[in-house]
Amino acid sequence: MSQFNDTAPIATHPRARGVGLRLLGGSSERSWPPASADRRTRADLLPLRFPRTILRGDGRITVFRSDQNGLGARHLGIGMTVSGAFIAVFLLVRLIIGWDPARVPVLSILAWVILLATAVIVNIAVHKLGPRLPLWLFLAALGTCAIVVTLDLAGSWGAAGTGDFPTAAPAVGAFLLSIVTLRETGEITMAVVALGLFMSAATLFKSRPDLLTLGPDILSIALAVAPPLVGASIVQAFRRMVQRELDLVLVQSTVSQPRFAVGMLASEQLARLDLDAETLLDDVAQGRTALPLAPSAAATAASLATQLRQHLIEGRTETWLHHAITESEFLGPVVALSDPAGLAGLLSPPQRDGLLLTIWLLIGDTARSGASISLRLGPITPTHGVGPHHKVRFPIELTTTGVSRRRVDPETWQAIRAVGPHVDSNRAGSLRVDIECSVDNPADA
Repeated sequence: MSQFNDTAPIATHPRARGVGLRLLGGSSERSWPPASADRRTRADLLPLRFPRTILRGDGRITVFRSDQNGLGARHLGIGMTVSGAFIAVFLLVRLIIGWDPARVPVLSILAWVILLATAVIVNIAVHKLGPRLPLWLFLAALGTCAIVVTLDLAGSWGAAGTGDFPTAAPAVGAFLLSIVTLRETGEITMAVVALGLFMSAATLFKSRPDLLTLGPDILSIALAVAPPLVGASIVQAFRRMVQRELDLVLVQSTVSQPRFAVGMLASEQLARLDLDAETLLDDVAQGRTALPLAPSAAATAASLATQLRQHLIEGRTETWLHHAITESEFLGPVVALSDPAGLAGLLSPPQRDGLLLTIWLLIGDTARSGASISLRLGPITPTHGVGPHHKVRFPIELTTTGVSRRRVDPETWQAIRAVGPHVDSNRAGSLRVDIECSVDNPADA
């Protein structure tokens, strides 16, 4: 949308900040850090620094797409590396024990040298280039591993070979285990499957005088394939757990919002529009953009003005619960909300926490992919209270699909009780909860 460079320095000017001050408040309310000099770059002003935030077209936010060594993944990576080292040492000792001085396994020794050199280079590169293995280096390591497997199998199972137990080829699986936290688990899995298929094909086409010699070959394939596959599954489960926790943290930040407010995504878009408007106004004030504006600059200014006006008038009927659901990667696809009167905004902080925790636990406690929740608030129940502080009562109907009552955690019922008295029923294997919610009348505030 913006025609401005993301890294070009932006000179600040007092007269070019009116839009930001009116829309986002003073400097204390800005989401970017204050500049320490007269000039600052666009990267210094990028708002809402969520962990690797990615904006989606459907209005949700996906987090934790990179920096896998944070949040405890570093310790997991160290554990995987140590496990792979133990397997590699075992295989190397197996090579030394089975060494026949009369028949030196030259190809297997060469394969080990190449594999150890590759492991050292990758380890040094990770410390130099960052916590994530670059794609080009990963592909180069896979090519080197293919050479290692070919040399080892040729030296161990070839027609002119010694017929020894292969060691360097299974050690490639240990190497993949050590780098499982540095790349996507799908990439590691594909490499492990390719390794297993290659070794299996070599085993099938190997001429053997005795069928009992098939046992060591199967063991070598298992040593090459099983550890990295198990490691990949562990890392994938860990990453998903961290994603869910980060998503829950972002969702819980909406609980403290006023009754009607813009969400995290709208706030970030508004801040970006404000930055573009400030840049354009500053260019005009400093004389870098001549008046009258060129057609392209005029079109940009008109687009910014239109979008800023839209942000000023839209979203004023969307409550915190709407933003919590639509901006969540996990809740958005499975939770349907019906709250035309915006009654969720009347809930007190403990009631908001209880309702959000109820939804989260009901989705998290079930392993079925088809689980979903339908949430309907209202209408307001007529009351005949007296006094200036009478209550407003309305029902909350929570209907689930694929969530049975026996699988609901006791903590979920405690969260429901924080919202209000409830009646639950189980229909067609799914849970339905009717909550009678009582809140303070906003007219008495």
